[in-house]
Amino acid sequence: METMHELIPFAKEMLSQKPNRKMVKLYMLGSVLAFFGVVIGLVETVCSPFSSQPGPEDEEDKNKAGAAREQQQREDLVLAKDKAQPALQRALVTRQHAS
Repeated sequence: METMHELIPFAKEMLSQKPNRKMVKLYMLGSVLAFFGVVIGLVETVCSPFSSQPGPEDEEDKNKAGAAREQQQREDLVLAKDKAQPALQRALVTRQHAS
C-alpha cells in the first residue's frame, strides 16, 4: 500500500512535466508488451484444460500407477510361487514313495 501512495504523487509529477518523445515511445513500448503479456497469459489459462499434452501431475499419477501395478505383479508372483511349492513337494514325495 505504501508504493501506491508513492506512485500517485510520482504520476502527478510526471504528468505535470512535458515528456519528451523518447520517454513517450519507451512508455508505449512497455505498455504494449505488458498488454501482450496479459493477453498471452489469459489465453494460456483458458486453453490449458483443453491441451492434449499431459502435465507434470499426470505423469506423476502414471508413474505411481505403474509402480503400484509392478508391486501387485510381484506380490502375485510370490503368491503363485508359494502355492506351487507345496504341490511340487507333494509331487516329489509321491515319486520317492513310488520308487
